[in-house]
Amino acid sequence: MERWENRVAVVTGAGTGIGAAIAVDLVKAGLVVVALGRRETKLQKNREALSTDLQSKYHPIQCDVTNEEDVKKAFAWVDEVLGGTDILVNSEGLLHYGENLVDPGNTDVISQTLDANVTAVVFSVREAFNSMKRRNFDGHVIIMNSIAGHTTERIPGANMYIPSKHIVTAMAQTYRYEFAHAGTKVKITSISPGAVSTEALPEGFLITTGIPYLTPYDVSNAVLYAIATPPNIQIFELTIEPVGASVRHLELNN
Repeated sequence: MERWENRVAVVTGAGTGIGAAIAVDLVKAGLVVVALGRRETKLQKNREALSTDLQSKYHPIQCDVTNEEDVKKAFAWVDEVLGGTDILVNSEGLLHYGENLVDPGNTDVISQTLDANVTAVVFSVREAFNSMKRRNFDGHVIIMNSIAGHTTERIPGANMYIPSKHIVTAMAQTYRYEFAHAGTKVKITSISPGAVSTEALPEGFLITTGIPYLTPYDVSNAVLYAIATPPNIQIFELTIEPVGASVRHLELNN
């Protein structure tokens, strides 16, 4: 991790859950972190929870990453004030649980899920990559995917979540080609966790189903592992699940 010392990492969805854990761990690993999120109060609390000597390396910015102008403004600030984006971690995500694709009146749910899980990634990756390319810097882009992006198993009530994550899987491969075709050595890593204990899941869901689950810091450790690889190594896809998850999944579907 020494080569990332004082380098700039932008983390989206940094207010809660996986994004919050990643932003904190990156600061503790020696990076300067720009934490993007809709709720500024959440970001400020995360900053205040850090030790005093680390707070200066945590920059909270209120930003709706589904809004193109918000994203452009945030990344322009990073370029101007901090010199540019060296690592991007896309942690923004949305799961509307309890509605199916065929349910009447679910248009807003469909649009919101696609905006958060797909469009927000496009906006952020575009700005981050071009910052890296302009400076001829071999940065790293992390996209938070899901095991749902690699399976056709049905999750009742997941609505557009599974299709959106399949799009993310295809996007990661597209970025891999485009980064190389642009003559850069910018890395791309898709991280696909199993169930993670966050506020995105309905209250009591994990207890009721008995599904083994990960914590946000388990996922954050995967991010640190991916970016710590030597410059000549790229982890393109990293799937992580808690021990016993596949067995329990089979039991639930039999």
